[in-house]
Amino acid sequence: MEKGTHTFTFMGTAAGCGIPAFFCDCPACNEARRNPRARRGDCGVMVRGANADGSPGRTVLIDTPPDVRHQLIREDVRTVDELLFTHAHFDHMGGLGELEYLVQLVRKAALPTYGSAATLEGIGREFHYMTGCLDMREIQPYQCIELDGARYTALPVTHAPGTYGYLIETKETRLFYASDTGKLPPETAERVRGMDIMAMDATFWKRNWSPDDHHSVQECIEEGLGLGAKTLYLTHLAMHYDEPVTLEELENYLEQYDGRVKPAADGLSLSI
Repeated sequence: MEKGTHTFTFMGTAAGCGIPAFFCDCPACNEARRNPRARRGDCGVMVRGANADGSPGRTVLIDTPPDVRHQLIREDVRTVDELLFTHAHFDHMGGLGELEYLVQLVRKAALPTYGSAATLEGIGREFHYMTGCLDMREIQPYQCIELDGARYTALPVTHAPGTYGYLIETKETRLFYASDTGKLPPETAERVRGMDIMAMDATFWKRNWSPDDHHSVQECIEEGLGLGAKTLYLTHLAMHYDEPVTLEELENYLEQYDGRVKPAADGLSLSI
Protein backbone atom coordinates (compact mmCIF):
# COMPACT_ATOMS: atom_id res chain seq x y z
CA MET A 1 0.00 0.00 0.00
CA GLU A 2 1.27 3.47 -0.83
CA LYS A 3 2.08 5.88 1.96
CA GLY A 4 -1.17 7.31 3.27
CA THR A 5 -2.13 10.73 4.55
CA HIS A 6 -2.74 9.52 8.11
CA THR A 7 -1.31 7.12 10.67
CA PHE A 8 -3.53 4.65 12.52
CA THR A 9 -1.93 3.34 15.74
CA PHE A 10 -3.12 0.51 17.96
CA MET A 11 -2.68 2.01 21.41
CA GLY A 12 -3.90 -1.16 23.15
CA THR A 13 -5.15 -4.48 21.80
CA ALA A 14 -6.38 -6.52 24.78
CA ALA A 15 -9.75 -7.32 26.20
CA GLY A 16 -10.43 -6.08 29.73
CA CYS A 17 -7.70 -6.88 32.30
CA GLY A 18 -4.92 -6.92 29.70
CA ILE A 19 -2.13 -9.40 29.02
CA PRO A 20 -0.69 -10.40 31.40
CA ALA A 21 -3.52 -10.11 33.88
CA PHE A 22 -1.99 -9.55 37.31
CA PHE A 23 -4.03 -12.42 38.76
CA CYS A 24 -3.43 -15.00 36.03
CA ASP A 25 -0.71 -17.63 35.64
CA CYS A 26 -1.95 -19.18 32.38
CA PRO A 27 0.56 -19.89 29.58
CA ALA A 28 -0.45 -16.74 27.67
CA CYS A 29 0.05 -14.44 30.66
CA ASN A 30 3.32 -16.07 31.63
CA GLU A 31 4.53 -15.73 28.02
CA ALA A 32 3.76 -12.00 28.23
CA ARG A 33 5.72 -11.70 31.48
CA ARG A 34 8.76 -13.14 29.69
CA ASN A 35 8.27 -11.50 26.28
CA PRO A 36 7.37 -7.80 25.97
CA ARG A 37 6.09 -8.40 22.43
CA ALA A 38 3.23 -10.47 23.86
CA ARG A 39 2.04 -7.80 26.31
CA ARG A 40 -1.23 -5.96 25.65
CA GLY A 41 -3.03 -3.06 27.28
CA ASP A 42 -6.75 -2.37 27.04
CA CYS A 43 -8.13 -1.46 23.61
CA GLY A 44 -7.88 1.95 22.00
CA VAL A 45 -6.50 3.50 18.83
CA MET A 46 -5.10 6.82 17.66
CA VAL A 47 -5.41 8.48 14.25
CA ARG A 48 -3.06 11.31 13.30
CA GLY A 49 -2.74 13.35 10.16
CA ALA A 50 0.43 15.11 9.03
CA ASN A 51 1.16 18.81 8.57
CA ALA A 52 2.79 20.17 5.43
CA ASP A 53 6.20 20.13 7.14
CA GLY A 54 5.81 16.46 8.05
CA SER A 55 5.08 17.05 11.74
CA PRO A 56 2.10 15.27 13.31
CA GLY A 57 -1.30 16.79 12.64
CA ARG A 58 -4.29 16.59 14.91
CA THR A 59 -4.56 13.68 17.33
CA VAL A 60 -7.83 11.74 17.45
CA LEU A 61 -8.26 9.05 20.09
CA ILE A 62 -10.86 6.35 19.77
CA ASP A 63 -11.55 5.36 23.40
CA THR A 64 -9.58 6.18 26.55
CA PRO A 65 -8.77 2.84 28.22
CA PRO A 66 -7.41 2.68 31.78
CA ASP A 67 -3.87 2.43 30.34
CA VAL A 68 -4.19 5.57 28.21
CA ARG A 69 -1.61 7.69 30.07
CA HIS A 70 1.07 5.04 29.62
CA GLN A 71 0.03 4.54 25.99
CA LEU A 72 0.29 8.25 25.22
CA ILE A 73 3.73 8.46 26.85
CA ARG A 74 4.90 5.40 24.90
CA GLU A 75 3.86 7.05 21.61
CA ASP A 76 5.32 10.44 22.65
CA VAL A 77 1.95 12.17 22.28
CA ARG A 78 1.83 15.67 23.78
CA THR A 79 -1.75 16.66 23.03
CA VAL A 80 -5.15 15.25 22.11
CA ASP A 81 -7.56 17.16 19.85
CA GLU A 82 -10.70 15.00 19.60
CA LEU A 83 -12.16 11.94 21.29
CA LEU A 84 -14.43 9.33 19.75
CA PHE A 85 -15.91 6.58 21.87
CA THR A 86 -17.10 3.14 20.84
CA HIS A 87 -19.06 2.63 24.08
CA ALA A 88 -18.96 3.37 27.80
CA HIS A 89 -17.57 0.19 29.34
CA PHE A 90 -14.73 0.68 31.83
CA ASP A 91 -12.02 -0.92 29.69
CA HIS A 92 -12.76 1.65 26.95
CA MET A 93 -13.33 4.84 28.94
CA GLY A 94 -11.69 4.23 32.34
CA GLY A 95 -8.66 6.42 31.58
CA LEU A 96 -10.63 9.52 30.63
CA GLY A 97 -9.72 11.22 33.90
CA GLU A 98 -6.08 11.25 32.75
CA LEU A 99 -7.04 14.00 30.27
CA GLU A 100 -8.51 16.36 32.85
CA TYR A 101 -5.29 18.29 33.40
CA LEU A 102 -4.48 18.43 29.68
CA VAL A 103 -7.71 20.41 29.34
CA GLN A 104 -7.30 22.54 32.47
CA LEU A 105 -3.60 23.37 32.17
CA VAL A 106 -2.84 23.27 28.45
CA ARG A 107 -5.89 23.39 26.15
CA LYS A 108 -8.01 25.61 28.40
CA ALA A 109 -10.97 24.65 26.22
CA ALA A 110 -13.33 21.69 26.37
CA LEU A 111 -12.28 18.63 24.38
CA PRO A 112 -14.66 17.65 21.55
CA THR A 113 -16.04 14.24 22.56
CA TYR A 114 -18.16 12.14 20.17
CA GLY A 115 -20.29 9.07 20.80
CA SER A 116 -23.81 7.71 20.80
CA ALA A 117 -26.41 9.10 23.19
CA ALA A 118 -26.05 6.02 25.42
CA THR A 119 -22.26 6.32 25.43
CA LEU A 120 -22.23 10.01 26.28
CA GLU A 121 -24.76 9.41 29.05
CA GLY A 122 -22.51 6.71 30.50
CA ILE A 123 -19.45 8.95 30.33
CA GLY A 124 -21.32 11.81 31.96
CA ARG A 125 -22.45 9.55 34.78
CA GLU A 126 -19.01 8.05 35.48
CA PHE A 127 -17.02 11.25 34.95
CA HIS A 128 -19.50 13.83 36.21
CA TYR A 129 -16.65 15.94 37.60
CA MET A 130 -15.28 16.40 34.06
CA THR A 131 -18.37 17.82 32.39
CA GLY A 132 -16.68 21.20 32.01
CA CYS A 133 -13.71 19.54 30.28
CA LEU A 134 -15.73 17.72 27.60
CA ASP A 135 -17.69 19.17 24.71
CA MET A 136 -20.17 16.31 24.28
CA ARG A 137 -21.31 15.81 20.68
CA GLU A 138 -23.83 13.07 19.95
CA ILE A 139 -23.39 11.04 16.76
CA GLN A 140 -26.40 9.28 15.27
CA PRO A 141 -26.10 5.82 13.72
CA TYR A 142 -24.57 6.05 10.21
CA GLN A 143 -23.69 9.72 10.72
CA CYS A 144 -20.40 10.90 9.19
CA ILE A 145 -18.03 13.48 10.63
CA GLU A 146 -14.75 14.77 9.23
CA LEU A 147 -11.73 15.31 11.48
CA ASP A 148 -8.39 16.50 10.11
CA GLY A 149 -9.06 15.26 6.60
CA ALA A 150 -10.33 11.80 7.56
CA ARG A 151 -13.99 10.80 7.40
CA TYR A 152 -15.50 8.79 10.28
CA THR A 153 -18.84 6.99 9.98
CA ALA A 154 -20.47 5.60 13.14
CA LEU A 155 -21.73 2.08 12.40
CA PRO A 156 -23.82 0.14 14.94
CA VAL A 157 -22.36 -3.16 16.12
CA THR A 158 -23.61 -5.95 18.37
CA HIS A 159 -22.46 -5.17 21.90
CA ALA A 160 -23.81 -2.85 24.61
CA PRO A 161 -26.61 -0.46 23.57
CA GLY A 162 -25.23 2.42 21.52
CA THR A 163 -21.92 0.75 20.67
CA TYR A 164 -20.29 1.83 17.40
CA GLY A 165 -17.54 0.66 15.17
CA TYR A 166 -16.00 3.35 13.00
CA LEU A 167 -15.49 3.32 9.25
CA ILE A 168 -12.45 5.54 8.70
CA GLU A 169 -11.81 6.82 5.18
CA THR A 170 -8.84 8.79 3.92
CA LYS A 171 -7.81 9.60 0.36
CA GLU A 172 -5.97 6.29 0.11
CA THR A 173 -7.59 3.85 2.52
CA ARG A 174 -10.88 2.51 3.84
CA LEU A 175 -10.53 1.00 7.31
CA PHE A 176 -13.15 -0.42 9.67
CA TYR A 177 -12.41 -0.54 13.40
CA ALA A 178 -14.75 -2.46 15.70
CA SER A 179 -13.11 -3.34 19.00
CA ASP A 180 -16.22 -4.91 20.59
CA THR A 181 -18.75 -6.74 18.47
CA GLY A 182 -20.30 -10.07 17.74
CA LYS A 183 -21.60 -10.84 14.26
CA LEU A 184 -22.10 -7.51 12.54
CA PRO A 185 -25.64 -6.20 11.92
CA PRO A 186 -26.64 -6.67 8.25
CA GLU A 187 -26.50 -2.97 7.27
CA THR A 188 -23.13 -2.48 8.92
CA ALA A 189 -21.80 -5.62 7.25
CA GLU A 190 -22.89 -4.35 3.82
CA ARG A 191 -21.22 -0.99 4.39
CA VAL A 192 -17.87 -2.57 5.27
CA ARG A 193 -17.53 -5.03 2.42
CA GLY A 194 -14.18 -4.95 0.65
CA MET A 195 -12.29 -2.94 3.26
CA ASP A 196 -8.60 -2.28 2.69
CA ILE A 197 -8.10 -2.90 6.41
CA MET A 198 -10.43 -4.34 9.01
CA ALA A 199 -9.51 -4.39 12.72
CA MET A 200 -12.12 -6.32 14.65
CA ASP A 201 -12.99 -7.98 17.93
CA ALA A 202 -11.39 -11.43 18.33
CA THR A 203 -11.82 -11.79 22.07
CA PHE A 204 -12.10 -15.53 22.50
CA TRP A 205 -9.94 -18.45 21.43
CA LYS A 206 -12.24 -21.24 20.17
CA ARG A 207 -15.18 -21.36 22.65
CA ASN A 208 -17.08 -18.05 22.74
CA TRP A 209 -18.71 -17.35 26.09
CA SER A 210 -20.58 -14.33 24.77
CA PRO A 211 -21.52 -14.71 21.08
CA ASP A 212 -24.03 -11.84 21.18
CA ASP A 213 -21.29 -9.39 22.22
CA HIS A 214 -17.96 -10.68 20.92
CA HIS A 215 -16.22 -12.81 18.30
CA SER A 216 -13.86 -15.68 18.78
CA VAL A 217 -10.66 -15.57 16.74
CA GLN A 218 -12.17 -18.10 14.37
CA GLU A 219 -15.48 -16.19 14.04
CA CYS A 220 -13.67 -12.90 13.41
CA ILE A 221 -11.64 -14.48 10.61
CA GLU A 222 -14.69 -16.11 9.06
CA GLU A 223 -16.70 -12.88 9.05
CA GLY A 224 -13.84 -10.53 8.13
CA LEU A 225 -12.57 -12.58 5.21
CA GLY A 226 -16.14 -13.36 4.18
CA LEU A 227 -16.72 -9.61 3.83
CA GLY A 228 -13.67 -9.36 1.60
CA ALA A 229 -11.25 -7.54 3.92
CA LYS A 230 -7.89 -7.29 2.18
CA THR A 231 -6.07 -7.30 5.52
CA LEU A 232 -7.68 -8.31 8.81
CA TYR A 233 -6.18 -7.41 12.20
CA LEU A 234 -7.38 -9.30 15.26
CA THR A 235 -7.82 -7.03 18.27
CA HIS A 236 -9.49 -7.02 21.70
CA LEU A 237 -7.64 -10.30 22.25
CA ALA A 238 -8.13 -11.95 25.63
CA MET A 239 -5.60 -14.78 24.99
CA HIS A 240 -6.87 -16.64 28.09
CA TYR A 241 -10.64 -17.04 27.60
CA ASP A 242 -11.53 -19.92 27.64
CA GLU A 243 -8.58 -21.99 26.49
CA PRO A 244 -5.33 -20.00 26.75
CA VAL A 245 -3.42 -19.38 23.54
CA THR A 246 0.08 -17.93 23.46
CA LEU A 247 1.12 -15.36 20.87
CA GLU A 248 3.49 -17.93 19.41
CA GLU A 249 0.65 -20.42 19.00
CA LEU A 250 -1.66 -17.77 17.53
CA GLU A 251 0.94 -16.64 14.99
CA ASN A 252 1.53 -20.25 13.95
CA TYR A 253 -2.24 -20.72 13.51
CA LEU A 254 -2.50 -17.61 11.33
CA GLU A 255 0.22 -18.77 8.92
CA GLN A 256 -2.48 -20.58 6.93
CA TYR A 257 -3.87 -17.18 5.81
CA ASP A 258 -0.66 -16.13 4.01
CA GLY A 259 -0.33 -12.76 5.75
CA ARG A 260 -3.91 -11.66 5.19
CA VAL A 261 -4.82 -12.13 8.90
CA LYS A 262 -2.57 -10.68 11.57
CA PRO A 263 -2.67 -10.18 15.32
CA ALA A 264 -2.75 -6.49 16.20
CA ALA A 265 -0.03 -5.33 18.59
CA ASP A 266 0.27 -2.44 21.00
CA GLY A 267 2.14 0.38 19.27
CA LEU A 268 1.66 -1.02 15.76
CA SER A 269 1.14 1.88 13.31
CA LEU A 270 -0.39 1.65 9.84
CA SER A 271 -0.20 4.24 7.08
CA ILE A 272 -3.74 4.89 5.86
